Order: sequence, then C-alpha cells, then structure tokens
Amino acid sequence: MSSVRQSPVESKVASSLIELRDVVKTYATAAGDFTALKGVNMNIGAGEFVGIVGKSGAGKSTLLNMITGVDHLSEGEVIIHSNGSPVSVHKKKEDEIALWRGHTMGVVFQSFQLLPMLTLVENITLPMDLCGNFSPKQSRQRALELLRLVEIEEHAEKLPALISGGQQQRVAIARALANDPPIIIADEPTGSLDSVTADHIFELFARLVADQGKTIVMVTHDESLSTRFTRALQIADGELISRPERSGAQSKGDNDADLNPKKSWWRRK
Repeated sequence: MSSVRQSPVESKVASSLIELRDVVKTYATAAGDFTALKGVNMNIGAGEFVGIVGKSGAGKSTLLNMITGVDHLSEGEVIIHSNGSPVSVHKKKEDEIALWRGHTMGVVFQSFQLLPMLTLVENITLPMDLCGNFSPKQSRQRALELLRLVEIEEHAEKLPALISGGQQQRVAIARALANDPPIIIADEPTGSLDSVTADHIFELFARLVADQGKTIVMVTHDESLSTRFTRALQIADGELISRPERSGAQSKGDNDADLNPKKSWWRRK
C-alpha cells in the first residue's frame, strides 16, 4: 500500500523531547483501508505548550494515541527523549509501555475519566500506587498537595459526582501529575467546559509549563485557542500543515535559551 509522505512542518526543535518520524496509521474498515495519519513528522521541545488544532476526524486523537503508545502505528517511529535516554515507544512490549507511560506521561481526557466509586484523593493516589513511586502515606500527602495546586483541596474526600465538570477536570489534571511526569497529553480538555472554566484550565496549564517546566501537548478543534499556545500546529486529513507564525511570537523550541529546565516541585524520596 502506498502512503502519502510529507516534509516536516517545522524545523527540528532544539533539545527535542518528543519526535515523530514518518508516522502512518491505517485502519482496516468495511469500506477498505483508511489512513488516519499520513507520514507525520513532528518535533516538540522540552518546556513547550504545543497545540494541535483540527476539525473532527482530522486525526488529532489518533496522533495523541501514537505519542502515548495506546494504539499501534502502521509505519514510522515515535521517540521520547526522557530520563536521559531515547525510547522508541512502539518497539516496547505492551506491559513495558504501560509501566513506562505511567512514569513518563500524564493524560487528561475531555470526559475526565475519574473512577466514580473513589474519592478525589483516591483517584489521584491510584496511579502512584500502581507505579510504586511512593509509600501509601507519601501518596496521600502528594495527592493532597496536587489538589491544593489545582485549588480544590477542600473537596478531597468527595466523590466525583458531587463536584462540577470544571472541578472534575482539575482533578483529572492533578491525577495526570501524580507520578511527576515530564509530559502532559491533553485530548480536548476544555471541549465540554464553559468559556470561563476553560480559561481557568488554560491558566493552570500555563503555570505548569512556566513553574514546573512541564511539556504539554494538547489537541483541540477550536481555532480561537491557537494564540494561547507557545506553538500551534494544524492537522487536516491526517497531515500536519504549516501555520503562519504569530507576529512577535517565538516558539520555545526555536532557541535553546528559551527552553525551560524542569523545576522539581516535588522530589521523590
């Protein structure tokens, strides 16, 4: 099967943390093969807040699934340069990917994906318990600190159904930070929120980048959000297409001096 190839849509980012090389994803359907991603090349530097903007069906969520390794790619390679050594995500075994992802990436979903039978603090301690980074006492203490960071510590013992959608998204972000990953992946995290609450979520993401040196990759269908990112890319029909640079704006990845070193808000013991 032939596949459409494209040139990189941006110059190679200095100190790349996330690197996609000619990534193709093809699904077999009753109507025949459908290529959701067509030779995507992308580099994201440490400390960037990158937005990937596109309409429904453009390939946004598929692209995130390739980065996180939750779905298999058809061709190409995804490399994450973290913890001092590059990792080719799709060359790992399934169980290895799950454990690696738990330490390296936090994922925020549009629908929150909180476990309804667990309290907010328990939802946040769960990924820490699964990865074994902290003792039970440390896990609870860290979970409360994260709830304080997202400004809903007073609801720690409530169930998710008893708080608002915006508050649930804050908990989802706190859970994504549980194991102190360098990368946050956000799939339409403001899509089901009102504009005021969405602004608060954006402000929180911006603080995570500026204060903790996190790298955030977020997809959205909302073109008006493009100016809120340090760099915005557009995806259409499974291909990344160039966007004009914003006047006076500079991508963090374009200059080594602009890359934020990771600031350790919480040091593991």
